[in-house]
Amino acid sequence: MLELIKQYNGQFKIAFSISGVLLEQFEQHAPDVITSFKKLLNTGCVELLNETYYHSLAFLYSREEFRTQVQMHREKVMQIFGVDARVFRNTELIYNNELASFVSHMGYEGCLAEGAESALGERSCNFVYTPPGDVKLKLLMKNYRLSDDIAFRFSDPGWAQYPVTADKFAGWVGQINGHGELCNLFMDYETIGEHQWAESGIFEFMRYLPKHLLDLPQTKFVLPSEAIDTFASAGVVDTPHATSWADSERDLSAWIGNAMQSNASHELYKLENVLKNSKDTSLLADWRKLGTSDHFYYMCTKFWADGAIHRYFSPYESPYDSYINFMNVLDNIQSRARG
Repeated sequence: MLELIKQYNGQFKIAFSISGVLLEQFEQHAPDVITSFKKLLNTGCVELLNETYYHSLAFLYSREEFRTQVQMHREKVMQIFGVDARVFRNTELIYNNELASFVSHMGYEGCLAEGAESALGERSCNFVYTPPGDVKLKLLMKNYRLSDDIAFRFSDPGWAQYPVTADKFAGWVGQINGHGELCNLFMDYETIGEHQWAESGIFEFMRYLPKHLLDLPQTKFVLPSEAIDTFASAGVVDTPHATSWADSERDLSAWIGNAMQSNASHELYKLENVLKNSKDTSLLADWRKLGTSDHFYYMCTKFWADGAIHRYFSPYESPYDSYINFMNVLDNIQSRARG
């Protein structure tokens, strides 16, 4: 990314959302990664977003814990990088009207959300929107089709558009011109090099993509904060029910779609007040790590294409093994809390 920024004289721009627990691991085990992100930030072409410190689902269960984790993340990013984010990205892109109001009151001016049809209807995700009511917040909606073309379909030989070249993809983006004002591409960091291995050609694709995009008329890269400053709202998006970027449903079913997930979540958050009153910071940190969304994702029992994706990411033989392991660790935390 640093090479691309230099190669295109600052015209290439990108934003990152890095959880607090990952920043901790970088500090302890890979400080050179922290250094590399500092170099990126120093270019002025990179922006950091805020999220929950433990990449948790806290907003669904405890607004107090959610607020605490967001503030922890804000302080961690400030401590390491000396920057304060204006734009918020919730865990797994989970979003609804309540989240918009809550993070707006926390001082954020923009929020990322999934460009799901359940929220947008027939409208395009390629505009900036606002939530309903008197909420001073702008929404940047993910173009999930183009994002997933890179994140999931890029190396699939069975896909009708395979193989994807940088100029072909830029052509798809160019079709938005006249039908939208921006194209938000959101994907996991590990898309480049892990989900899509080097052998797939993903690095060459990314190396040449900026050139082909910048060659398009009236096309440039903007940071999330620049997008909310530049573009006026195209209207209100009412999202009473939570959306996310996971699976074909783009809802919460990847994490709370079955009895195991529901039970694990509720048992976890039943301990919140006990552990906070204990003042045991080590125990509280362990409890918060259990709240990371991945644990619940591994318990998903979906089938077909979504099920295959869940199995790919999970280190467990089955969702049931994941649930058993989770509850054993939770039992250990309960035992330690009892002293």
